[in-house]
Amino acid sequence: MFFTYLRRELRRRRKAALVVASGLALGIALVIVVDSVSSGMGKAQDRVLQSLYGLGTDMTVTKAASPTADGSQRPRFQFDARDDDSDEEQSSDRVMVRGFQTLSAATVTDVGDQKGVADAAGGLNLQVVKVSGQFTRGRFEQNGSGDTGRGRGGGQPSGEVKGGGAEFDVNNYSVFGTDVTKPALGPLTSSEITSGRTFTTSETDGKVAVVDSAYAKEKSLKAGSTVTIKGTAFSVIGIATADSGDAAANVYIPLKQAQTLADSADKVTTIYVKATDSQKIDSVKSAIQKNVSGTTVTTSADLADTVSGSLSTASSLATTVGTWLSIVVLVAAFLVAGLLTSSAVSRRVREFGTLKALGWKSGRVTRQVVGEAIVNGLLGGVLGIALGLAGAYAVTAASPTLQARLGGGGAGGGFGGRGGFGGPGRGAASRTLDVALTAPVSPATVVLAVGLAVAGGLVAGAFGGWRASRLRPADALRRVG
Repeated sequence: MFFTYLRRELRRRRKAALVVASGLALGIALVIVVDSVSSGMGKAQDRVLQSLYGLGTDMTVTKAASPTADGSQRPRFQFDARDDDSDEEQSSDRVMVRGFQTLSAATVTDVGDQKGVADAAGGLNLQVVKVSGQFTRGRFEQNGSGDTGRGRGGGQPSGEVKGGGAEFDVNNYSVFGTDVTKPALGPLTSSEITSGRTFTTSETDGKVAVVDSAYAKEKSLKAGSTVTIKGTAFSVIGIATADSGDAAANVYIPLKQAQTLADSADKVTTIYVKATDSQKIDSVKSAIQKNVSGTTVTTSADLADTVSGSLSTASSLATTVGTWLSIVVLVAAFLVAGLLTSSAVSRRVREFGTLKALGWKSGRVTRQVVGEAIVNGLLGGVLGIALGLAGAYAVTAASPTLQARLGGGGAGGGFGGRGGFGGPGRGAASRTLDVALTAPVSPATVVLAVGLAVAGGLVAGAFGGWRASRLRPADALRRVG
């Protein structure tokens, strides 16, 4: 009887049911779009952070660089003076630790022994400045004035030096020494090997290198080429392309080789840490700061604070303004649905009064009204999910491009002033990354929409049920009369 009466009334009052369902659908659709856009913001920010971190890294451990007397570290170059007419090219390399103060390699073990740490790997961040070129001797030419060739110096020939000079080229690039025995940690994990191969775990002291694709294109390098650093030739075994943003370094070499080049045996600048549980990152951070003194621990949450620009603005709007707007619209939709249901009950006074006169209890009438309202709510949920999916698809299809500005943070230092962000190779000056926005709809969002639809139906049913429970058979008799 309940379902028979329910089906008949919904069919008879299709327009009223559609109005109530449409109001709920708009509110639910807005919630789906805002939630999906917010999720897209989070994924976009994660992609930005991956370019600063490593895919398997939960946090980094570093130590701020100590400022030098003049506030900078400047390389010094020395070239030989030549007495002959040789124009042979000369070059000089300077390899310097960049960005952070070095830590003992034993610190990597200390960090790895902390509770909640699954694994830890060290890396050495270097800056290489190579100056190469040649001197050209000038030529002395006497004056052609026809004098005796004696000038004011008491017998010195009169003339001038012409030509000569020097032409030098400066090649400034970054090198990162990576722990090849732990390929799942470190900045190279945020890049994809697009040519050649990556390091093997046996190449701890190998003279091999992986080169970033942008630097390889600039210097015309490929797998099989040779890169010379401070007189040591490294064979290029692979080309890496950063998944997003800038690469961590121009050249990657095994950690032991980097330590040798920089005269920093058993030293690292950055320790990459993987936690056993992503929910315990804060406690792991506290444990490292407490037990490994003098270090700075940077997590993904800390890095997120450095992201600004339109990405940050849109994320803020999605999580604050969008959330409050969704709440306001939902409340309004629920109230409108409740008032419309209550109004519909008022127009059915004769019907419900007659049913009560025939023996229906108030509870049965109330259940009938609530049942109709829940069905309207479910219908609104279906419409709302359809509208929400369409809106999310439109956002993804349009793919507006957002900008993420990564401000210089951390302990920048060294020649070129690059450091910060808890990892190597990050410019102290801000950088801008373009990020395409998507709006993925998760199953949890669909479940939330269904829950809202049921809640909307219950709210509307509560209004209508309360109104129906107050009706008396006498009200119906007066309407008949």
